[in-house]
Amino acid sequence: MTEIKSQFDPSLRKTIKGKKQVAVIPVGSIEQHGPHLPISTDSDIVTEIARKLSEKKNFLLLPTITYGVSFEHAPFFNLSIKESTLSNIITDLCTSLFANNIKTVFVINGHHGNLKPLQNIDVKLRKLSKNKLQVFSLSYWHFMNGEFDHAGFAETSLMLAISKNVKMKLAKKGLVTSGMNQQQIKKLGQLASKSFPQVTKNGIWGDPRKATKRDGQIILDEIMRNITKKCQTCLTGHSSKLHQ
Repeated sequence: MTEIKSQFDPSLRKTIKGKKQVAVIPVGSIEQHGPHLPISTDSDIVTEIARKLSEKKNFLLLPTITYGVSFEHAPFFNLSIKESTLSNIITDLCTSLFANNIKTVFVINGHHGNLKPLQNIDVKLRKLSKNKLQVFSLSYWHFMNGEFDHAGFAETSLMLAISKNVKMKLAKKGLVTSGMNQQQIKKLGQLASKSFPQVTKNGIWGDPRKATKRDGQIILDEIMRNITKKCQTCLTGHSSKLHQ
């Protein structure tokens, strides 16, 4: 792995010139995650996943874009940027990478609110580069088998596996969807994308109280296995369904 931010210009240019390079851009958010998880949770998790992926595949790792689209969490705390701003930032970074002869980029997303501005970013950049730049946008929770949440069991377990900044004594049960049908859950999800507090009063979707570091490591290992396989598929072009 080559972590871009710690490199020096001559050696970095030599690395890039030596062979075809693949870059990874992690994208997170700054927003509330209940009383027990830090507001940096999305950025923390996606940074760790992007780092592990870059180490495993020897990719170029860019600094995490910490801010995302989190307006739906108001009046809970969030520091948000517009969808168009995030789209423009990713476009500019990928264009800049392309100018440095880096023609393959994985954008690893860590926040649900970022999905829309990232949705067609690959098409936009293909047009701008005249089909010379490949960009794949992957949201990490699509690579785990269990149901994801917000500050619930899965996300809290992941944080316990990667961070010491978790206050489990403050963990509280939030919205639990067990017993609901898919249509009801989908309806709640649509409402949450507009106003999270209307769906769950304490900012938690799920129940984090039984989360453990061991569970987090199991989930993290599963994500890493699946997302690594997906990246390899993207690079070899053996699948038409490249974006998740």
